Amino acid sequence: MIANNCQGVSLIGAPTDIGASTRGASMGPEALRVAGIVQAITNFGIDVHDTGNLNGPPNPFVSPVDGYRHLAEVAQWNQLLHDAVFSALQVQRMPVVLGGDHCLGIGSVSAVAKHCKATGKHLRVLWLDAHADFNTASLTPSGNIHGMPVACLCGQGPAELVDMGGPGHRLNPKDLRQVGIRSVDEGEKRLVAEMGIDVFDMRFIDEHGMRHAMEMALALMDDNTHLHVSLDVDFLDPDIAPGVATTVRGGPNYREAQLCMEMIADTGRLSSMDIVELNPALDVRNQTAELAVDLIESLFGKSTLMRKRS
Repeated sequence: MIANNCQGVSLIGAPTDIGASTRGASMGPEALRVAGIVQAITNFGIDVHDTGNLNGPPNPFVSPVDGYRHLAEVAQWNQLLHDAVFSALQVQRMPVVLGGDHCLGIGSVSAVAKHCKATGKHLRVLWLDAHADFNTASLTPSGNIHGMPVACLCGQGPAELVDMGGPGHRLNPKDLRQVGIRSVDEGEKRLVAEMGIDVFDMRFIDEHGMRHAMEMALALMDDNTHLHVSLDVDFLDPDIAPGVATTVRGGPNYREAQLCMEMIADTGRLSSMDIVELNPALDVRNQTAELAVDLIESLFGKSTLMRKRS
């Protein structure tokens, strides 16, 4: 369920795989449209405006330079997205980013952080992902920037990405909650610990359940909280979501994922989101896109029974 002050939803397509080493995420926005995302959200009585796709540079698909693949192109795509997301927020519309790979989280969350600072809102970011995304140029084994967005948002990265929203608009690590993590490089583990990020990895979920993990991830929000959800489709177990390039076994199953979305909806604070890393080239009859739309329906308030908001 979206925040009360949202006047509608603006879908923003970002068809690029510029931050990844496997091609195909650029087709994600169209796969989500084919799976019916516009009608799925409209069915809740929400005004939906599909703004179409941003038009950024093509993927040159070249080797990393100084630890980064396609840095200039990644910066261009993220600046375009930053501006589109910020523009939507300024007119009280909820931006829903249709990715594209997860490097796009840099532009999206930077815009949300800038908006929250301008409006005095408290920011809470839920990063639903199999990976911590906290690699840096000195740590990365690949140079792929889709493995670095959290690091960049927290100030660890090149200036063109770190300061995208302007000086002072970076993400405070204390405003971030990561859920579903199960693949973290050795160097990332140290940085995540040093930053004090709250991480509810799959071991925590196995031991305590998705309900308890989400209760903790959503705790201490109030009427002045702007909740941003960044959903990497590889958050889900590949048995139910094969259409991603970076699958990691042992993720949330269908029912756990639905509970996660329903609990977010129950807060009534959802104000912006990303859907990223959907790769139709690796999917089976668009089933991962259809599952993503199914989860989005729960995120916007679909439930078996009428429930009171907490």
